[in-house]
Amino acid sequence: MRSLIVLARLLDYPSAELQQAAADMQAIVANEAHLSHPQRAALHGWIGRIASTDLLDLQADYVALFDKGRATSLLLFEHVHGESRDRGQAMVDLLEQYRQAGFELSARELPDYLPVFLEYLSTRDEADIAQQLSDIAHILGLLAARMRERESDYALVPTALLAMIGADTAIDAHAEAVAKEARDDTPAALDAVWEEEAVRFNAKSDEDCALQSATGRRQAELKRQSQAEMPIRIVPPAVDASLGH
Repeated sequence: MRSLIVLARLLDYPSAELQQAAADMQAIVANEAHLSHPQRAALHGWIGRIASTDLLDLQADYVALFDKGRATSLLLFEHVHGESRDRGQAMVDLLEQYRQAGFELSARELPDYLPVFLEYLSTRDEADIAQQLSDIAHILGLLAARMRERESDYALVPTALLAMIGADTAIDAHAEAVAKEARDDTPAALDAVWEEEAVRFNAKSDEDCALQSATGRRQAELKRQSQAEMPIRIVPPAVDASLGH
């Protein structure tokens, strides 16, 4: 499932390496049999725009969508557990799942970061991929609905993942509620979050600190700092099979 690696890279902080890999990514997307022609065409066009857009503009758009507020966080467990201690245990469990599969993370990566999760899935067989994507379908639907509401091309990624398992309706299930949501990326909303963070910054343990709502922003910053160490990686193609629909 090389397409999962492409989708993972599309969710990472934009880089010159990403732009240079555009043709390879388009070729992989064009051969993704689990997506319809319109879906493949939409991804192909977006990748082309990434290649031709000024890098600083791409990075500014990324920051605006992912580094302000938590509604579009790419940390999966933030949408399930928020800042509760349950999130810490969930990450421990996911890390153990990765290790048992021989998938090791660097110290800079959080296990529930969606691009990391997609890289892990790219190493699994298609039945497992289908099952694990189904397990997070409600999160993908919520992300896709919120990104569509903000008219962002990034919505194409969770939309494609849902299409692979025939769960497109997961987006519609969230659309009405998302349209009524108050934005959490406005100056006033961001000020309120930072005021809360200032009060909570005296967490007594590293685990508590790891669960702060600024985790997503720290993860994005780490990704930026280590971008030069993370080249575009395309895994060998998996054996062709059909995902469940």
